[in-house]
Amino acid sequence: MVVIVNYDVGNLNSIANMLKKAGVNSVISSDPNVIRRADKLILPGVGAFDAGMEKLNERSLVPVLNESVLERKIPVLGLCLGMQLMTSKSAEGELPGLGWIAGETLRFQFEKDQAHLKVPHMGWNVIRPVRSHPLVDQLADDARYYFVHSYHVVCQDPSDIVAYTEYGYSIVSVIAKGNILGAQFHPEKSHKFGLQFLKNFVKQVGDGILE
Repeated sequence: MVVIVNYDVGNLNSIANMLKKAGVNSVISSDPNVIRRADKLILPGVGAFDAGMEKLNERSLVPVLNESVLERKIPVLGLCLGMQLMTSKSAEGELPGLGWIAGETLRFQFEKDQAHLKVPHMGWNVIRPVRSHPLVDQLADDARYYFVHSYHVVCQDPSDIVAYTEYGYSIVSVIAKGNILGAQFHPEKSHKFGLQFLKNFVKQVGDGILE
């Protein structure tokens, strides 16, 4: 069972609909007991870092997420803000993040000759894999994904980085550290390319696929 973590932040129904197209059972839930039964977790996210952490704390979801992800090693995919919350902190706020990935979340900072680049980074862009990983296997050469973000993840350990995207400079767009995975873009808004990406995530463990 794939559980989409509901903390009132993110495109929950859009993710569930895309998973359905991929032939995957999913449940949207904030119930700790449901989260504990998950074979796979998706941590969505739209908006500000502190607001996201406040919502997780208000619903008392951090302990059960830590239990599932850090102790039981359940695969988790963070999307956009969800990926950023996996870091230790953000320049956008003051609250600590989940700290699952060594790194932080910083705002885009461009040189003077890049003043034409707008923040947020919004629209379609490509990813550039830098190592092999099931998340980026079988992706089309012309695959592109939908981004909407003003902040980006900076990893302390380069081995956690799966892919970069260019926007003024190279930013981390896909991460993986064991069972902890993340994408800065929105696969649920990325049509057939996002569909394949989510299929790849499901294949990490293989549970949740409908017969």
